[in-house]
Amino acid sequence: MSVLRLTNAALACAVLVLSGQATALGAQAAEEPSCSNSGHSLRYVVLFDRSTPERTAAGRVTAACGALTTYYPEIGVAIATSADRRFAERLGPDRAFSAEAERLAAQPAGRTATPPESPRGPVATTRPDSVPRADRTAEQWNMQAIHAGWARRVNPGTPEVVVGVLDSGIDPAHPELRAAVDPALSAGCLSGAPDTARSAWRPGTSAHGTHVAGIIAAADDGRGISGVAPGVRLASIRVIDDRGRVDPAAAVCGFMWAAEHGMAVTNSSFFVDPWSLSCRLDDRQRVAREAVGRAVEYAHAVGTLNIAAATNEAINLTPSPRAGQRRPPGRGGCEALPAGLRDTLTVSAVTSEEVKAGYSSYGLGVVDLAAPGGDGDDCVLSTVPGGYASRCGTSMAAPHVAGVAALMASAAPGRSATALARELGEDATPIPCPTDYDLTGDGRQEAYCAGYRGYNGFYGHGMVDAFASSGPAS
Repeated sequence: MSVLRLTNAALACAVLVLSGQATALGAQAAEEPSCSNSGHSLRYVVLFDRSTPERTAAGRVTAACGALTTYYPEIGVAIATSADRRFAERLGPDRAFSAEAERLAAQPAGRTATPPESPRGPVATTRPDSVPRADRTAEQWNMQAIHAGWARRVNPGTPEVVVGVLDSGIDPAHPELRAAVDPALSAGCLSGAPDTARSAWRPGTSAHGTHVAGIIAAADDGRGISGVAPGVRLASIRVIDDRGRVDPAAAVCGFMWAAEHGMAVTNSSFFVDPWSLSCRLDDRQRVAREAVGRAVEYAHAVGTLNIAAATNEAINLTPSPRAGQRRPPGRGGCEALPAGLRDTLTVSAVTSEEVKAGYSSYGLGVVDLAAPGGDGDDCVLSTVPGGYASRCGTSMAAPHVAGVAALMASAAPGRSATALARELGEDATPIPCPTDYDLTGDGRQEAYCAGYRGYNGFYGHGMVDAFASSGPAS
């Protein structure tokens, strides 16, 4: 064979090899297209196996066309951003979820990316000298209902105990709260990563967090109101944005911040968006539930008692029964986050007459305790930026229990979250199911209460009792 024929053969082989490589590369490119930019950088919660190192998690996020913002290695949950519409798909439908993407997808065709609701204006900045000085504790029927005045005389709480208020931010200038709020332990979590700047954890457009904070720890100073545990400290952990929404990423950040800083109690008077209730769990909802659930579980394991409002949806939160089991009467089977999680202590709301408020959700096996939330003209008086206001809701009920839990933690430091929850139930005053729950007088029952006097779907173990729970552990 001549040199020319050998050369031609070699060239032909080279062409074939290069053609094969090009074909393989082309196929790979077709299978893994380059990252695209949709114009909207969205935030995601991403699940990894709990043992996954941060470097590995970051590499997988990058390979899926995203950027790692924060990683919580204790629970294997990442917060990431991506402008690629296929980011979640690349990671797998049971791995990543974006509340922002969910809201965008729900908008009608042709709408802009701006959410349809507009934020309210910012809350007024409190001028301490303008807050009324009159003593209004006589108006606090809610504190009388749980014997908080007696409890404060025995145990007002200690500053060694910190309650993390996961909410819309606390006004630190309010004279009832400025001694309680600890700036060093406060953080904003709206991005999914803790931000300790003062502007990040102060209130934005909502007075909600300041109202909740006053119920827990407003000063016992002879003016205005008094909280359940005026001697404890508060951490403002902002998870509610200016439109009143709580994304899963913010909730994860809030619970992890509280756990990492050794807070004895957290209060969650919110539900995780974009769903008020999850009635049919799909892959997206499972991701959000798993992420928040891991954070709550971790906080509970390290000693933080997580207390949550049952929500104001007036729905039966009892989980859907397994095959062959009967569901308690009433619409149910839905879940609220974080209220429906195993490692939260869930609180329903009662009126001044100690009857479940019509708006309060309920559910056997979900509701643990009841506390004053008010109804109609008898709402709960508490602090708001610039002064005081009355509000009703399970949002108001939960912080009563958070305050009592803080008293218990003050009386006996070192008790586990499980022990605190158990003793709160043991000290509660049982409330039996009502024989008639026709609130409107139209002959129909608004809801059905399952269970017995000592434990039922309306009131759990009963009304929280601050005085019974304020002493040393038995």
